[in-house]
Amino acid sequence: MAAEDLKNVGVDKTQPILEFKEVSKTFSDGTHTLDNVSLSLGRAEFVSLVGPSGCGKSTLLRIASNLDTATTGSVKLSKDLEVEGMGYIFQDATLMPWRNVRANVELLGELYKVPKEQRRKKANEVLELVGLNGFSQHYPAALSGGMKMRVSIARALTMEPKLFMFDEPFGALDQITRERLNEETLRLFKLQEFAGLFVTHSVNEAVFLSSRVLVMSERPGRIVAEIKIPFEYPRNPEIRYLPEFAELAATVSEALRNSSNQSFESVAPKEPR
Repeated sequence: MAAEDLKNVGVDKTQPILEFKEVSKTFSDGTHTLDNVSLSLGRAEFVSLVGPSGCGKSTLLRIASNLDTATTGSVKLSKDLEVEGMGYIFQDATLMPWRNVRANVELLGELYKVPKEQRRKKANEVLELVGLNGFSQHYPAALSGGMKMRVSIARALTMEPKLFMFDEPFGALDQITRERLNEETLRLFKLQEFAGLFVTHSVNEAVFLSSRVLVMSERPGRIVAEIKIPFEYPRNPEIRYLPEFAELAATVSEALRNSSNQSFESVAPKEPR
């Protein structure tokens, strides 16, 4: 049976693509990082995690990606991810400096032994998708920080993942570049219809990107608030200047300030005018 056919075998599209149930994590040195975290991510849904440094946001992504294991609790991934896979965008672009842009983008295809002609074709497609088709022969040293992150995203897109993990990928970029890449991420999100779990320390970034923002407490991290974002996709960048946007950002910020002693709270947003 072809991989294309496998994508639709035994997959309930109404079920979450990712689900954490009462996940806790204690490291070998005794650090209790996560405490009883439960959350789910639907298909083609974009959810952001915000919280204090060290509260376990990145650890959740690592557990979901099998880069780490939970001490207690469970993580359930949709069956079709066994075929379609998962994309992971790290805080750093993690490019190989001795490989040019095209070779970096083709890396995953090489590792999975995709035929050269097929991976070259896919690399061309994704480079055009992220606006780097004129830079295929450049090396990482010649690229700006924003361009390096585009290469990292393009590399993950070659595998056509239905789930993306974003571990604060734009945190080191200047504000203008960061906002542009936020807009690019949403364009790709709608175009590729993947689900995204996005870790960030920026409240405005979380509100702009997400359908829901989950606020985590100080370590040991737990989900203490859920703020639903009512703006429809695709999103005009100008929504950042709306009073409703500022109000939602203030709600998230207040939940962060109260996160050390707050029980779980779901905040229903006002309808945007």
